Amino acid sequence: MSKIRKLDSQITNMIAAGEVVERPMGVVKELVENAIDANAKRISVAIEEGGIRKITVSDDGYGMDSEDAQMAFERHATSKIQSKNDLWEIMTLGFRGEALPSIASVAKVTLVTSDGEEGTKIVMEYGKRISASTYPSNQGTEISVEKLFYQTPARLKHMRSSSYETSLVQNVMHSFALSHPEISFVLYSDGKEFFRTSGQNNLKEVVYQVYGKAAAENAIFVEFEDFDYKVNGYIIKPSITRASRSSMHVFLNGRMVRTYRLYKAIQDGYEDFIVKGRYPLCVLHVEMDPHLLDVNVHPSKWEVRISKEKQLEYLIKDNVRSALMNTVLAPEKEIQEAKQYIVEPISFDTDQLIREADLQYNAKVEKQEIKMEEIPTQEIIQPKQEVVVQEVFPHMDVIGQLHDKFIICATKDGMAIIDQHAAQERVHYEEYCEKLNQNPVMIECLVPLTLHVGADVVSRVDELNRSIEDLHVQFEEFGKDTLVVREIPSWMKDLEEVSFLEDVIDQFKNDIDSKYVKMEKKKIATMACHHSIRFNRSLTMEEMKEVVRQLATCQNPYHCPHGRPTFIILNENQLVKEFLR
Repeated sequence: MSKIRKLDSQITNMIAAGEVVERPMGVVKELVENAIDANAKRISVAIEEGGIRKITVSDDGYGMDSEDAQMAFERHATSKIQSKNDLWEIMTLGFRGEALPSIASVAKVTLVTSDGEEGTKIVMEYGKRISASTYPSNQGTEISVEKLFYQTPARLKHMRSSSYETSLVQNVMHSFALSHPEISFVLYSDGKEFFRTSGQNNLKEVVYQVYGKAAAENAIFVEFEDFDYKVNGYIIKPSITRASRSSMHVFLNGRMVRTYRLYKAIQDGYEDFIVKGRYPLCVLHVEMDPHLLDVNVHPSKWEVRISKEKQLEYLIKDNVRSALMNTVLAPEKEIQEAKQYIVEPISFDTDQLIREADLQYNAKVEKQEIKMEEIPTQEIIQPKQEVVVQEVFPHMDVIGQLHDKFIICATKDGMAIIDQHAAQERVHYEEYCEKLNQNPVMIECLVPLTLHVGADVVSRVDELNRSIEDLHVQFEEFGKDTLVVREIPSWMKDLEEVSFLEDVIDQFKNDIDSKYVKMEKKKIATMACHHSIRFNRSLTMEEMKEVVRQLATCQNPYHCPHGRPTFIILNENQLVKEFLR
């Protein structure tokens, strides 16, 4: 008797649903992608109990006629590809034809759609069609998904609290809004509006909606390209960071993806500007020939493969760093409003008390109205289409020293307070990096350093030496699986030379940047720290001026090698307010 049997369509759809739809967020992602592909300009998402009880996605896109609406629930039925060649030039977000039948196999689904000529309503329950009939509706599509995973207890038990599932749905809606600012999105949860965008193709407005006012005010517009890639978007100044990379958004041809190598490239661009353990905020749109992007990797479409990915990594890293270097990054600190306490004798004049209460109420109302007028509007946060070259380091006139720790300077916008130790760390760090890069003193090894590396590395020794030219180290063949080094730079003598060189080779084998400045950043930063002006040291006026002069010549004068700020600026307008001017 044969043991191998062909599974029926319902079981295969349920199996596929395990890959396509892991939780309510996945359902929202698939349905909104279909709405975007249908050229929708307004997309509304409403969820109940985190989407487990109900999800409704409405759009004003093309819609479908009755035949297409019924065919949409058939597995591998799609309008987005026709032949195998189409797989290599996919520009739509969906293409596999798996999402809707997979969702319908694990939930109750109601589809109402119209192409502008005829309306259709289809009801599916856990893979079975209950009804299909004509139904009056406006052009567009509305899909309701109810009782998700109710017939798959193991998957339902895997769901977390409704508030957690809601947060995941909100995150994916943020990503859609950032990737498609030309579309209006709105999200409702349990009847309350959670999120809304205008759809006026203003990315900075969406940055404001997603990240908040402070991030929008500190957003730097970037735009760069090479022969294969075009990149544009916003990076947020390093004064605002997060504890995870969840606020780093990279979109490839309008598609949200999880591409950790590109996240790492962005982090490398920020490397000298933020402290370890913190992550930047950014929104970058990458446009490329679809032949360079393989999206047919996983049914969920989160994972992709990029041709010439290393080239894109370098493009992003170098230009993010360049944009930060050419922008004034000194954080401005606001002074908290001073509290004033006025003690007056108690008045027993009732009429007088009533008049004072009325005056206080009117003043409070006027103050609220003024605050409402000051709320930033879309016009205020319009993105600049051109990168404005600013004065990188503000002019400073030294005033004096505070508590033998800080140098006080006058600037055009107010007062700068310099951390004398952090400033000197930055100066010495860049001096050491420059010296170590330029013809270091070489020391001949009394006994050559021997490294067992394997025949694969020995065969690529010339390529290895080219990749680490800035190390000023030359590897030589010494047998079929061994390399030797006969001289090393003087700065390497304080390291475990063999271990260090083994790390260099490991990074070469894994195609990781082998620049020693990057690998030994921590050690160089420590050297700079030990040779810098300490706190609690009194400086003469000339010494303070020299600290400022040296800091102004640095490539990155705003942060010490550990990512801490070297100075802050107190705005003059805030100081004037404190003196009630």
